[in-house]
Amino acid sequence: MMLGGGLIVCYAAIFARLTYFDMEPKADTSSIPPEHVTAARPDIVDRNGELLATDIRTVSMFAEPNRVVDPDEAVEKIATVFPDIDRKSLYKKLADHRSHFAWLRRQLTPKQQSDILALGIPAIGFRPEVKRFYPGGRTAAHILGYVDIDNHGVAGMEKYLDMQGLSDLDSTGLTSRDTLEPVRLSIDLRVQNIVHDVVEDAIGRYKGQSAGAVILDIHTGEVLAMASVPDFDPNDPQSDVKGWLNRMSNGTDEMGSVFKTFSIAMALDTGTVKLSDTFDAGTPLHYGGFTIHDDRDVPRRVLSIPEIFRYSSNVGTAKMMMKVGMDIQKSYLTRFGLLSKMQTELPEVASPYQPKVWKKINSITIAFGHGVATTPMQTAVAGAALIDGGELIEPTFLERTQAEAEKTERPIVKKSTSDAIRYLFKLNGEQGTGKTADVPGFHVGGKTGTANKVIHGVYSHKLSFNSFLAAFPMENPKYVVLAFIDQPLTGLHNLNLATETAAPMVHDIISHAAPLLGVQPDFGANLLASY
Repeated sequence: MMLGGGLIVCYAAIFARLTYFDMEPKADTSSIPPEHVTAARPDIVDRNGELLATDIRTVSMFAEPNRVVDPDEAVEKIATVFPDIDRKSLYKKLADHRSHFAWLRRQLTPKQQSDILALGIPAIGFRPEVKRFYPGGRTAAHILGYVDIDNHGVAGMEKYLDMQGLSDLDSTGLTSRDTLEPVRLSIDLRVQNIVHDVVEDAIGRYKGQSAGAVILDIHTGEVLAMASVPDFDPNDPQSDVKGWLNRMSNGTDEMGSVFKTFSIAMALDTGTVKLSDTFDAGTPLHYGGFTIHDDRDVPRRVLSIPEIFRYSSNVGTAKMMMKVGMDIQKSYLTRFGLLSKMQTELPEVASPYQPKVWKKINSITIAFGHGVATTPMQTAVAGAALIDGGELIEPTFLERTQAEAEKTERPIVKKSTSDAIRYLFKLNGEQGTGKTADVPGFHVGGKTGTANKVIHGVYSHKLSFNSFLAAFPMENPKYVVLAFIDQPLTGLHNLNLATETAAPMVHDIISHAAPLLGVQPDFGANLLASY
């Protein structure tokens, strides 16, 4: 009985002590977690196998606060290696003697690790981790996106990979860098560098707020290059928060006269008008208290459809659309993908804006690009469809063959309509507002758009959103290029119009990128022929 009673007392004491420890307040992490290397991610490469993103091995620094002898001294020593560290927060972690583990700094460089080791601070250790590295820095920031401190995708194609199941594999511990195949994008890094440089230069040259450009393969829908500035460095995304917005796919703007391309296409496709038809643009158009007028460079006379396109007549386009009708206009814009959210791998895609209730005046102004706000990317996609025989292909940032693309394409206009738009692009590139985009030998055609910006609910007569939708080479189009610059203050001849800003951007892009894309220059006779 005495032995049994003694054992009961001993076990009761042990149970009470264990209960006390279990109920004792703890820090966020009360014990040293097991060794765990952050889950690996597959390399991301361009269409030619050039590295765009990869994992590199690194270490993170932790402490065992319950073993720290002098927190003040430890803080002072660590601050000599990391002067920017929050000393108050660091001291709070190291002085908590109830805690057995606390992260102090994640993803150190080898030199930083060496410097900390040289300090000889007790209770400081290191854990192996993985850090995502982007060799090109800002070059393809909005396409690639970035990851968080735990190597999880936050934006861009990095987030897309997680959405495709990479994060699920991570949670089950099945990711291993040795077993992950590289992800090959449609991007050509050489061309991407050119586009990024031109867009970045345009901001300073034309004193704009933002700028962007994209190159699409019209036969496959592949995005060969895309840039939006301001941007950020994916290696340190927190340092450029203002550059996170991808204006190409996640920003909407009224595209101005570029929309005349779509208005004329639907008018021709329905048979409402023919290229030989004319409209009187001699005087401004008055409707419901509003006055529609043309720029001073537009002839004040009867204009044919090619002249309406070449001179970019608002009055002629508005009268043409009044003949087409609002219901048909809305139906075609929906068919073109300009009134719905674009479908692609990139997570950052904005929905276009349109009036909640369409009225006649909305139909008139939308005809020449005011009243509907779309993303520059989806405008380029719709333009590519009109050039490529009238077949719409959703854009992709992954490699895709022409055969694969043909399985997904859907017709939006007749081939004859596409032929007419090609003719108008040629005409404008050789004789109209697109002349500043032409590159000798590559025959660039397209349509400019200078849209007045809405400032505090009122259209500004000084600030504009300038864009140029182009295709080349026009005798056999292969690529569509769209460039924009927002609120430029100057241009080639001190004019902030699209023909002086956005069109020259396209010229610079094509002149450098076309040879890399395998387009052979043709210096033959004038291509423009009677339609």
